[in-house]
Amino acid sequence: MTTTDTATGIAAAVAAGRLTATAAVEAALARIATRDPDLNAFTDVTAARARARAAAIDADRAAGKAAGPLAGVPFAVKNLFDVEGLPTRAGSKINRERPPASRDGALVRRLEAAGAVLVGALNMGEYAYDFTGENAHDGPSRNPHDPERMTGGSSGGSGGALAAGMVPLTLGSDTNGSIRVPSAFCGTFGLKPTFGRLSRAGSFPFVASFDHLGPLARSVADLAVAYDAMQGEDPDDPWQAPRPPEPVGDAIAKGTTGLRIAVAGGYFARGGEPDCFAAVARAAEAVGASRTVEIPEAARARAAAFITSASEAAGLHLDRLRERPGDYDPAVRDRLIAGTTIPAAWVHRAHRFRRWYRERVLALFDEVDVILAPCTPCRALRIGQATMQLDGVTVPARPNIGVFTQPISFIGLPVVAVPVRIGGGLPLAVQVIAAPWREDLALRVAGAIEA
Repeated sequence: MTTTDTATGIAAAVAAGRLTATAAVEAALARIATRDPDLNAFTDVTAARARARAAAIDADRAAGKAAGPLAGVPFAVKNLFDVEGLPTRAGSKINRERPPASRDGALVRRLEAAGAVLVGALNMGEYAYDFTGENAHDGPSRNPHDPERMTGGSSGGSGGALAAGMVPLTLGSDTNGSIRVPSAFCGTFGLKPTFGRLSRAGSFPFVASFDHLGPLARSVADLAVAYDAMQGEDPDDPWQAPRPPEPVGDAIAKGTTGLRIAVAGGYFARGGEPDCFAAVARAAEAVGASRTVEIPEAARARAAAFITSASEAAGLHLDRLRERPGDYDPAVRDRLIAGTTIPAAWVHRAHRFRRWYRERVLALFDEVDVILAPCTPCRALRIGQATMQLDGVTVPARPNIGVFTQPISFIGLPVVAVPVRIGGGLPLAVQVIAAPWREDLALRVAGAIEA
């Protein structure tokens, strides 16, 4: 990977005058034109907008204005983010009939304020209710490592576009694992920040009580610079925590010195292919993690996450389900309809359990700073694969891809997904989990694993 394959490398080259923003954007557009017909990562390419934005950055540089931290960096966003002039598809057939967005989503605006250049919107699972990256309306995102394999979802285009080298930075969303699963299947880095850290204004919701937005990138440093650019309170997002920015850009260089790092045992040490656990062991060895902790009742947390997701999503979609059931992906429609039948008492119990579970997990961070766990139970599955083998048992593939991610996002912890190569072949990834608001610690450990 060369310096201009990463966001930080491109920004440094533009700032130093070794590269123009126009050249960086034209190179990205050329790669998209060459690679995307086979991989189906993009649903919209905003070439005219990107060229105009790049030209403005170059004019500012020629006039002596300082370059932003992401100057000239091409990026693309999952198509649930509002992009001015485009309907916000959210992977659906129904939404593309809505009026075009009147302005960009909050995080798109913040990245462009830092100098980045939007080049398009990306394929995703319908309404983000997906772990595979397969879309019934736009076709499946295809894994650049093997186009017959899934990218993972629901931010499938976000992972695929990165892994193919089409852009060095993308945005995705993560409710039950939708940043971390594509990161694992495609071999990229992903950051799911603490719940409430980054604004969700200008994005289409899935499960309001634990939707997260965040970056995917080709290095930990790129995650950090994008994350810092997107921090800040936003009055347009009522779910965002009233917390000032806490930059992490300088944290990575500190490494793991003084950090207490543990490996998740119990639930997170079974129910997956051996290489998934070998990847965690390799990462643990790299950062000197010798302790094991057990996250209590993780299986029950996953069940509660399923109940909450299905119930909230069904409520959001109820009118559309009544009016246009035939315009949904049948698999998504059936899950949403099932969500309408969940008893209110179950939902209430899931929320009560969530509070209990959060308290027990947070207590672990009195003893350790960071916890390592597998990201997925397997490598990327084949497109269309309906079942998989876990512990010798045949199970449905789609819901079980998120077996290790759901118990973590359920309580909003910050996580970095870090690719780890084991035994050749398709990528795997490790989750680096920290306490709320400690993205800096997760990124420090992720940087040490990357190195």
